[in-house]
Amino acid sequence: MKIFDTMQRRKVELETVEPGKVSMYVCGPTVYNLIHIGNARPMIVFDAFRRYLEYKGYDVNYVSNFTDVDDKIIKAANEEGVDSSVISERYIKECKKDMADLNVKEATTHPKATEEIDGMISMISTLVDKGFAYVADDGTVYFNVEADKDYGKLSHKNMDEMMSGLRDLKVTGEEQKRNVNDFVLWKPKKEGEPSWPSPWCDGRPGWHIECSVMSKKYLGETIDIHAGGEDLIFPHHENEIAQSECTSGKTFSKYWMHNGFLNINGLKMSKSLGNFFTVRDITAQYDPMVLRLFILSAQYRQPLNFSKEIMDQSKASYERILNCTDKLYALEKTAAGEEMTEDELNAKAQVEGFIKAFEEAMEDDNNTANASTAVYEIVRIANSTANENTTKAFLTYIHGVIKTLCDGVLGVISDRKAEALDSEIEALIEERTAAKKAKNYARADEIRAQLLQMGIILEDTREGVKWKRA
Repeated sequence: MKIFDTMQRRKVELETVEPGKVSMYVCGPTVYNLIHIGNARPMIVFDAFRRYLEYKGYDVNYVSNFTDVDDKIIKAANEEGVDSSVISERYIKECKKDMADLNVKEATTHPKATEEIDGMISMISTLVDKGFAYVADDGTVYFNVEADKDYGKLSHKNMDEMMSGLRDLKVTGEEQKRNVNDFVLWKPKKEGEPSWPSPWCDGRPGWHIECSVMSKKYLGETIDIHAGGEDLIFPHHENEIAQSECTSGKTFSKYWMHNGFLNINGLKMSKSLGNFFTVRDITAQYDPMVLRLFILSAQYRQPLNFSKEIMDQSKASYERILNCTDKLYALEKTAAGEEMTEDELNAKAQVEGFIKAFEEAMEDDNNTANASTAVYEIVRIANSTANENTTKAFLTYIHGVIKTLCDGVLGVISDRKAEALDSEIEALIEERTAAKKAKNYARADEIRAQLLQMGIILEDTREGVKWKRA
């Protein structure tokens, strides 16, 4: 299995610290509002990668945090006149709902920054004691980047470049820094902010330290994979490496995976441009599985462009999957035959070829785009092969393959929701009634046949049309 490692800038063979086990940390959202579709991309693409690892038999310890103390959370809390925990707990709950709707598996652990303060103070103390951090007069603790000879190795920036790029930056309190690139590990409290006692001052942690501490606590000092959006490479992940490795003296993460940006009609998503969409905005118009399928339609490292046209294409693709499994489900109910025919065995051989193509795609740096194409080909074979004469053995086999690859690995639920199916049935019956009134008996017969394929039996009575599942 090959993955693209950001630090090495190339695809490398995945070799885990412990054979058969994968430790993986994915940076989660800052919970001050509903998550947007840009937040959803890493959640979905790394969820699919985790699912594939589990499909291949790995025991995956998957950690994804919630940043529940931050300037934006505090600002939202002050505007509402509530404690910041009210805001963070509200949006953790809403985030989990969106993740469930998108069929993102629960992490092994979902730690919260505010519950790990003691660990952060401990790590900062170690960095101060080792000379990698220093305390300013007001109690602010900074990481000293010049003390870390490897600083910049993930983003491949050198110190001179960073100094020239930031030389004119004016930030309150910057005069306390020894180097313009030094970053905050602990900051003093301000009026109206949550705070915790520390050896330096009452205050709260900087952003970067939380992930280092939570990764160490729940996964160990050296983990297999650290992942997130490419916007986190610098400074967040660069700073995580500095903190963690200067504390432990060990490699922080063997591999780094970063997903590309999600753009809206070719432009960066921005509230000021009026093209900012939450997951709720999109799932109000489309099934959440359409959004998931759209996000998996591109290789995760590539930029992904969101548009109505592309979403409609994803909707059509999802409908093909649903219609196929509806058909298989209906045919399985009455099918017989425990041995496949020669034609079915030939079709099975084709399916096995596409299963191999699916696995090759996933093993080539989590290429969900090519893996999805393989699933569509299996759906095509199912549609062209399955009919009322098909054996139960083949129907069960191919339905099981679709469920395993689509639901199990890609995480795209292939069975239509019962309530949605009932709604579709009622709509078809209504259309059939209208066709009969218009004396369009050919269309009425087509609809009856379509419903029968879906496993629905109609009965025309004096009271109206009744239906039941076969």
